[in-house]
Amino acid sequence: MRKLLMIVFVCITALAQAQLTSKEEVAPELAAKREAQKKEITSNYLALKNNLIASDSLAVITNATALQNSLKNFRFKKLSLEQMNEAAKTRKEIIALAAEVTSTKNINKQRRIFQSLSVKFWELAPKFKAADTDLHLQMCPMTSAEWVSDSKEIKNPYYPKNMLTCGVVKASL
Repeated sequence: MRKLLMIVFVCITALAQAQLTSKEEVAPELAAKREAQKKEITSNYLALKNNLIASDSLAVITNATALQNSLKNFRFKKLSLEQMNEAAKTRKEIIALAAEVTSTKNINKQRRIFQSLSVKFWELAPKFKAADTDLHLQMCPMTSAEWVSDSKEIKNPYYPKNMLTCGVVKASL
């Protein structure tokens, strides 16, 4: 009986050690994949903003579609159930707003939708922000319209012809 217990103990210990080693080997890969997802989400949002600055409505549609797709694949981590539900709800709203952007080629309508999308995006920006990225919440003081940028330099996506550099940095991550 003792030998049997000893064999079971050795097997369980070996199995536990194998699982621990497996987790140690996989964790960096998963962390890298998650960082890549965060970069993709942020890049898609920033490309959308930059194409609004360039007044390229077709590129805006492409970026809004890419943003939707990257958000659909993202899973939140380390949140309470209440926080998870709130984050999932906000993500769903961002996806719906991005879909709304893709439904029109009118750049002014795209900009109006982008205002709401930017407010929602900033709510989740701490979850989407890649470790090596700085994000800044910027605002046009004339209209109170907000957007997120990876630079402190102001480039207003709402009025690029008349007020390109009009704005202030409200917050940073």
